[in-house]
Amino acid sequence: MKALIIGGRGQLGTTLTQTVPESIACRSLDLPEIDVTDARAIEAVVGDEKPDVIINASAYTDVDRAEKDVDLAFAVNAPGPRNIALAAKHSGCRLVHFSTDYVFDGTACTPYPPEAPSSPSGVYGKSKRQGELNVLDVIEDPVIIRTSWLYSQYGNNFVLTMLRLMNEREELKVVVDQVGGPTWASTLAAAIWAVVDKDDLKGIYHWSDAGVTSWYDFAIAIQEEALACGLIGKPIPIHPITTAEYPTLTTRPAYSALNCSASWRDLGVKPVQWRVALRHMIEIFEDRSSRITNQASMDIDQ
Repeated sequence: MKALIIGGRGQLGTTLTQTVPESIACRSLDLPEIDVTDARAIEAVVGDEKPDVIINASAYTDVDRAEKDVDLAFAVNAPGPRNIALAAKHSGCRLVHFSTDYVFDGTACTPYPPEAPSSPSGVYGKSKRQGELNVLDVIEDPVIIRTSWLYSQYGNNFVLTMLRLMNEREELKVVVDQVGGPTWASTLAAAIWAVVDKDDLKGIYHWSDAGVTSWYDFAIAIQEEALACGLIGKPIPIHPITTAEYPTLTTRPAYSALNCSASWRDLGVKPVQWRVALRHMIEIFEDRSSRITNQASMDIDQ
């Protein structure tokens, strides 16, 4: 089987590229090699590569900046997926596309199932929802995976930001009244490769690690795990604040937990509790940081 990853340099794309099963030949592309807003370029790349499956990990994900950069956010998140879907349809290959918990308005009190009505409030959520609709309009049987609170040892994300700030500041304030499900990119990548292996899957699926938490409790857990690994030198006070006390350009969902039971059932994958996944990620990050530090010391000594 041959897979083409579009958006290969993001945190999900990087993780997917590093976890490709031995049975799959994979090509991973990103800007400047490929631009999802260029329909002809997408058709040409897919025509040359002739993949069995396209995994679209590309997206405009800067939630607040999207409120000002509306045209680019929509171009990448809405027409972009349509261009990829058209190329997939013309080549006869499968498409796995990613979306977000931001397609929901956050007013629920139980995890959103895939069939729940969507009602995004900000530019990011609206553009991602339009991307879903564009894919569904072009292809009868795509796989669309919505995920939430994605983090990894790569790129920019909440966990890496917290680790940096915990080393730089004497205290932190973190929002306590927004609740959702953290997702480690590695567990999501494993789910994706399971999807690729099951060619009869289609429709919208949800994926996050098991359990829900607030951003505040997530930050507390990050500090505890980082202290245990020695990634930070000392604990600092972390104060809970409300969304009203931390205004942002876009309104974030107050509750965006995803009901992933159908994904766990159909994929036959046992979910990992979010705190366990976080611990594994921080252990890997600590090991990677130690190796980089040791290598730098050796280079200096030489």
